[in-house]
Amino acid sequence: MKKFKILIPVYNDWDSLIKLLDEINKEIQNIDKAEFHCVVINDSSTIKIPNIKVPTNIASLQIINMKENRGHARCNAFGIRHLSKDNDFDHLIVMDGDGEDRPEEIKMLVEKAFSNGDVSVVAKRVKRSEGILFQMLYQIHKIITLIFTGKNINFGNYSCLTKNDVKTLSKKESLWCSFSGSVKKHIPNLNTINSIRGLRYFGPSQMSLFNLVTHSLSIIAVFKITVFIRAAIFTVIIYILRDQIGFLPFVTSTILLIAFSFLVYLISFREDIKAFLKSDDNVASTKNYTH
Repeated sequence: MKKFKILIPVYNDWDSLIKLLDEINKEIQNIDKAEFHCVVINDSSTIKIPNIKVPTNIASLQIINMKENRGHARCNAFGIRHLSKDNDFDHLIVMDGDGEDRPEEIKMLVEKAFSNGDVSVVAKRVKRSEGILFQMLYQIHKIITLIFTGKNINFGNYSCLTKNDVKTLSKKESLWCSFSGSVKKHIPNLNTINSIRGLRYFGPSQMSLFNLVTHSLSIIAVFKITVFIRAAIFTVIIYILRDQIGFLPFVTSTILLIAFSFLVYLISFREDIKAFLKSDDNVASTKNYTH
């Protein structure tokens, strides 16, 4: 029997969590030789936690209440660090709690994990549910990321990690900045499933244009050394071609490259690293729910 833990960050959206748990319960009922436990990171919600009934196919549900609101990415980072100290699981599934990570794809993650238990699985986005403008900007983000990091990062949080990879990630400070960037940088061998970005159960998407830019820079910041080297190479090339491209494009391009590199550096250190290393101190309480 393989034990899977499902890590879900939540901030105020308890209705979505309850619906998600019911949907997960339906999807896992026919999965043999697997036991599922849910760990919810409550990001210091301002809405009181409702009475939650644990669905029959979920063995246990634990809610960890944070003292301070840290944001979605840092809840995942904390959860991974917290669970890395627990040897009582085989795989960790990381997923959003609002329905955008579709529960019906859990079975595919589990099947991949069963077929090759030593390799983590990520959900590669092959279709998104946002509007045309957002999807176009997202493609631009992927191109910029590829140019400056050399990595094609086509997945988000939705994944199934091996216990060894959980322990590896838990020691990386970059996890505090970006989950997907850290996975791509520190876990060289990954399996994939094709994934469709779902619709939120309740309310509009929380991914605004500003959040997309921040998200993009956070991923790129994980590879800051590579970014600095590539930016320097691009600057040298532009300098060599300055007579061909003209003085103004040369100056503008150089300023943009320097500004971009500096911004990436700031993003990578916008949180005190000590806050990550001491993130266990941010736990206010825990509550275990049973059937």
